[in-house]
Amino acid sequence: MKFSQFSRRSVYAIALSLTACTMPANGGSEVAGCTAGAAAGQSAAGIQQVTLCISSAKTTRAFNVEVAGTSAQQAKGLMFRTELADNAGMIFPFPEPRIASFWMKNTVISLDIIFIRANGTIESIADNTIPYSTIPVEAGEPVVAVLELRGGLAAELGIAAGDTVKWATK
Repeated sequence: MKFSQFSRRSVYAIALSLTACTMPANGGSEVAGCTAGAAAGQSAAGIQQVTLCISSAKTTRAFNVEVAGTSAQQAKGLMFRTELADNAGMIFPFPEPRIASFWMKNTVISLDIIFIRANGTIESIADNTIPYSTIPVEAGEPVVAVLELRGGLAAELGIAAGDTVKWATK
C-alpha cells in the first residue's frame, strides 16, 4: 500500500498515537497508555524484563524493570551495579503479602525502595538508601512486592505513597 492510499483519518490517528508518548528531560518515560507487564526482553544480567507503570493523579510513567523472580535473583538484587538508568529498576514480587525487609549490603548505588500493597498502591518509599548499609529498611505493613529505582528518582518524578503500580496483568 502506498502512502497516498492512506486516508486522512488514518494519517491523523498514526500521528496522534506517536505524540502520545514523550521522553521528559529527567529520563523517565511518560506514557498515556502504559502497557503493564509487556515483555521487554532480558537485561544484560540475563533477567526477564517487563514494562512497569506507576500512575498518580496527573500522570503515568513507564519503566523497564527486571523481575527478580527466583530466590537467587532476589538475594542478589541490584548488588554490585554501578549505575541504574532513570527508566529502569527491579521488581521483587512475593507469593504472599509479607513485611518486607531489605538492606543495601554490597549495593554500590543509592536506591529508592518502594513497598507495594496487594491492591497495587504504594505503601511507603525509603528514598535515597545508603549504599553498603546493613541497616534493614522495612515496610510498615504486609506488601506483595518491592520496587527498586535509582536513588532520588521517586521524589524527582513526584512518585508518592498512594500512587498505583502495575507490572503484570492479573
